[in-house]
Amino acid sequence: MRIITRYILRYLGVGAVTVSMGLACVVWLSQSLRFIELIAKNNLPLSVFVNLIVLLLPNVMVIVLPIAFFVATVFTYTRLGSDREMIVLKAAGASYLQLGTPAFILGMVATLVCFALTLYGVPKSVERFRERQGSLRNDVSAILLQEGMFTEVARGLTVYVRSRSPEGELLGLLIHDERKASHTITLMAERGALVFGENGPRVLMVNGNQQEVKRGEDQLSILYFDSYSLDIGRLHEANPVRFRDARERGLRELLTVSEDAGLSAMDVRRFRIEAHQRLSLPLFNLGFVALALVFLLPAPFNRLGQTRQVIAAVGSMVMIEVAALGIANLATRHLGVVAFLYVLAVLPLGWAFCVLGVAPRVCRGRGEGRR
Repeated sequence: MRIITRYILRYLGVGAVTVSMGLACVVWLSQSLRFIELIAKNNLPLSVFVNLIVLLLPNVMVIVLPIAFFVATVFTYTRLGSDREMIVLKAAGASYLQLGTPAFILGMVATLVCFALTLYGVPKSVERFRERQGSLRNDVSAILLQEGMFTEVARGLTVYVRSRSPEGELLGLLIHDERKASHTITLMAERGALVFGENGPRVLMVNGNQQEVKRGEDQLSILYFDSYSLDIGRLHEANPVRFRDARERGLRELLTVSEDAGLSAMDVRRFRIEAHQRLSLPLFNLGFVALALVFLLPAPFNRLGQTRQVIAAVGSMVMIEVAALGIANLATRHLGVVAFLYVLAVLPLGWAFCVLGVAPRVCRGRGEGRR
C-alpha cells in the first residue's frame, strides 16, 4: 500500500500545486489591478508594484488553498476511476480509507500551512501592506512629481510640473500660493527640485519670477530671480495615527480586546469573528478533501464517467462556502452563531468517516452473517 499511496500522492501533489498557482494568479491579478492607478498616477517604479502584490500573497493563498486541494482531489480520483485503476485497487482489497489516505495526508499538510498563514503570515503581511500603501499615498515627492497636472498639495498651495528630467529635476515649474490672507504669490521657474529638511519639504527653483498681488489692491509686483527656495510646510503629520484593522492584529489580541481600548461594540464583535475565521478556515482544507472522497470513492464504475458525482461534490462544496459566508455575516449581529463555522469545517470529515470507514464494515459484517 505504500507504493500505491506514493503513486496517488504524487498525482495529488502535482495537481494541487498546479491548481493553486492558477487560482492564485487569477485572484492575485484581480486584487493587484486596484494598485495600477496608484502606481501610474504617482509615477512610481515597478519594484513598488511588485512589493505590494507580494504582500498580498499570504492572504490570497489562504483563500485559494482549500479550493485548490478540493479540485486536485476531484481531478485525481476521477482520472483514476476513468483509467480503471480504481477498479484494480478495489479488487486487490484496498479499502476506501486506504485509497483516501493520500488525499488526507495532503489535506493535513495544507491545513498546517494554512494555520501558519492565518496565525502569522496574513497579519504580518497585511500590516506591512497597509503601512506601505499609506506611505505611498502620503509621499509628498510622489504627489509633486505628477507631470502635466495641477495638484493642490495643501490648502491654498497648487503645484504644476510640465515634465521631469531623468535625473529627477522638475522642468517648467509653477506654484500658486494663497496660504497667506494678505497676498497671493505665483512662482514660475525653468527648473527646480524638491528637497527635504527638518522643517519639512522645500522647493528649490532656478531662473524664474515671483508675481505677488496684495489683497484689496490691483497692483502686481514681479521679482525675477536666479534661484529661490519656497517652504511648503509639513503636509502630513510626522507620525499619523492609523487604525489597525482586524486582519493586522494577532490572534490573542483579537480574542482579548474589549471596548475599554476605545473600540465600539461592533469593532469588538468583528475582531472576535476574525479570530474564529482564522481558526476555522484551515480546517476546510481537510473538510473539502473529505467531501470529494465521499462522492468519488464509493461510486461504482461507469463507462460514461463520474459526472454526476463530480457535480454533486462541487455543488456541496459551493453550498458550504456560501453557508460559511452567511454565518460570518450573521455573526456581526449574533456572535454565538460563529461556532457553526467549526461545524461546517468538520461536518464533511464526520460524513467521510461514516461513509468510508463505518458503512463498508457494516456491509461486510452483514455479508459474512448471511453466509
